[in-house]
Amino acid sequence: MDDVTEEQATPERTTEPLTQHIQRISRRIRVFDRRHPLLWDLHLTGFWVTAALIDYYGGGWRNVARAQDNPGGLVLALSLALSVPLLLRRAHPRATLLVMAPFALVNAWTGIALQAALLQLLVVFHIALRRRTRNLWWATALITAPMAVLAARHPQGSPDKDIVPLLMSIAVAAAIGITVRTRRDHTEALEDRARRLEIERDQQAQLATAAERARIAREMHDIIGHNLSVITGLADGGQYAAAKSPERAAQALHAIGTTSRQALGELRRLLDVLREEHDPTTPEAELTPQPTLTDLDQLIDGVRAAGLPVHTTVDGTPALPPGRQLTVYRVIQEALTNTLKHAGPHTTAHIRLSYGEKGAVTATVTDTGSKAHGPADTTNGRGLPGMRERTALYDGTLEAGPRPHPEQGWRVHLHLPEELPQ
Repeated sequence: MDDVTEEQATPERTTEPLTQHIQRISRRIRVFDRRHPLLWDLHLTGFWVTAALIDYYGGGWRNVARAQDNPGGLVLALSLALSVPLLLRRAHPRATLLVMAPFALVNAWTGIALQAALLQLLVVFHIALRRRTRNLWWATALITAPMAVLAARHPQGSPDKDIVPLLMSIAVAAAIGITVRTRRDHTEALEDRARRLEIERDQQAQLATAAERARIAREMHDIIGHNLSVITGLADGGQYAAAKSPERAAQALHAIGTTSRQALGELRRLLDVLREEHDPTTPEAELTPQPTLTDLDQLIDGVRAAGLPVHTTVDGTPALPPGRQLTVYRVIQEALTNTLKHAGPHTTAHIRLSYGEKGAVTATVTDTGSKAHGPADTTNGRGLPGMRERTALYDGTLEAGPRPHPEQGWRVHLHLPEELPQ
């Protein structure tokens, strides 16, 4: 037996053309109804008024009447009174039924028994669709009362043959109205939920975008800000040494070139990663690992080359995950950058690292600036806020401020607690 593919074995499920046609017509009718409700009501009411007048002028009412000797004017008036009020059936269904009730009672009392009285079932449908369910009880009583009068004054067999079919018709009309109402409410609830989910999705996207922008700005500040501060220090030192020691000036210029190329390379890699669209003809972005504590020596050497003496003290053995290492590295980098920018000449810095158990670490960076300095951009900048954001990721604490009197300079103190078990 030949092999049968899954696509051949499973018949394609498509909507029948007739069903599509009916759905398309239904949608067009609903759209037309929403845009022109009065025009639609006039057409529907006109149809039933015309049917009632045909029943009167054609004499069809005599086939079901239980009293043939009623004047024609009364029959015409009842035909109009039981059909014209349908114009208000949607806006005011209860008032419409109350208007039709006296004429339905006259219709039963005289024995004319016009079939136009059954148009009250349309009003029952709209009551079930647009009003509270408890309104159906008095509406049922209001419609059943004339039929009871007709069965009593003009009996035609057992009374239940008149009342029971009417009650069943009322129940069907009410059930249809309740069903349509339930389906409409369910559809509206789904649409409202879809709107809320869409709004929530947009809000989440905006929050994610804002968080990503903050992360990118933080990384760019840490990378570019530090390297520019080092370049500035090197340039100032090279200018001072140019007249007295050309060799040191050449070394400073070489360090400036190296640091500049490093900064440009890191910036290029960051911008390559941020590309929204990938061009197949463009080579993949060159990715490098985030700095860790093993890169601190290189960082400190660069700061020393820029003219800032830095001393380090380490207690314990480092055993931190990469995320915590990056946080410690960036905080130390930012603290040294601020010292280069704001502490003034003849300043020294000291870094003290204390490693605890389970990822706990304390880092303190102090300097001996000639005055109590601080970041010049604490209000609108990203240095200190960036350090606090990184620290908050690990439920740590960060203190940054002047050293206590009589000491001079600035102090940055970072503490990351032990990692909680997962």
